[in-house]
Amino acid sequence: MTEGPDDAVSGRSPKLYQRALAVVASEIRSGGWHDAARLNETAIAKRFGISRAPARQALAELEALGLVRKSEGRGYQVVAGAESAGGDPIELASSAGPDDMQLHFLASWELIYRQVELEIVSRTSIANWRINEVALAKSFGVSRTVAREVVARLQQRGIVSKDDAGRWHAPALTARHVNQLYELRWTLEPLALEQAFANLPDDLLPALFTDLRQAIDAGDAVDGAILDAVELQLHGQLLGYCDNAPLMQAISLPQAILVAHHRLYQPKTPPITDEPFLLEHVEVFERLMAGRVADAGAALANHLKISRERAMLRIANAARGLSLPNVAYLERLRDVEFSL
Repeated sequence: MTEGPDDAVSGRSPKLYQRALAVVASEIRSGGWHDAARLNETAIAKRFGISRAPARQALAELEALGLVRKSEGRGYQVVAGAESAGGDPIELASSAGPDDMQLHFLASWELIYRQVELEIVSRTSIANWRINEVALAKSFGVSRTVAREVVARLQQRGIVSKDDAGRWHAPALTARHVNQLYELRWTLEPLALEQAFANLPDDLLPALFTDLRQAIDAGDAVDGAILDAVELQLHGQLLGYCDNAPLMQAISLPQAILVAHHRLYQPKTPPITDEPFLLEHVEVFERLMAGRVADAGAALANHLKISRERAMLRIANAARGLSLPNVAYLERLRDVEFSL
């Protein structure tokens, strides 16, 4: 997060170093960093999107608070026992906006989760993997508690599972598994759409349809963020009005796994020609706005069946050219070939 020129002039945002100071101090006091974990200006600057000067000031303040000490080499080390130390919480400037406060209260596991997810997901199209919690904590300089929370969140999303011996595994993403996930989606999502329809606000469908038409009109200029937002409007926002909690829970698992892979592979693979997903969304919306809910469900199921083929091509293309470095907390168990 960086300050824009207006924020810098008006003073609406706190000083840059205060953001880093507040977050890292909170993490150390809550046990999010293990004893003697190393910190340096470069890492702090990169993590918070700031220059080295405010990163240096944040580290100096942490040292003054007794939370870190200068190491024998370069950088700083977390002080033994600092995670259980008291001390008043470090508050950001009173003029901080919602984004700043969100950063201040960010849980320790959230700060590393996305990177861990991508490192694991990126490798499941080529092999099965075992996850070592101790090595995961050491790799990121966090406590075992934080590492365990990250793995638990991965389990909730269906990305990892635990065997009978209590060891964590990331199973390979096979073509059979992708087929099964999409079969779940095209069976369950039309039912959720039907149940959600009666709960939709009157102005929601026209508003979302306008966004969809704008994405189509943008043509080749439309970017990935807009496409992801349009996809979420149908499969997340609209379906979210379904008040059948067990049904929505059943839908969330295949969605979560496939979205994780989509985020990794979609920007890195060549576009699939004649990809019609925006027009497929139009068919669903037009039927909903006409009150033809059953037809809209059929169009949604058809869209998901076509999406399965696109996902299979993307993952297969990525897997063939994938060359990734070793990760200390992942043990390679068995190679697989993602074949269509």
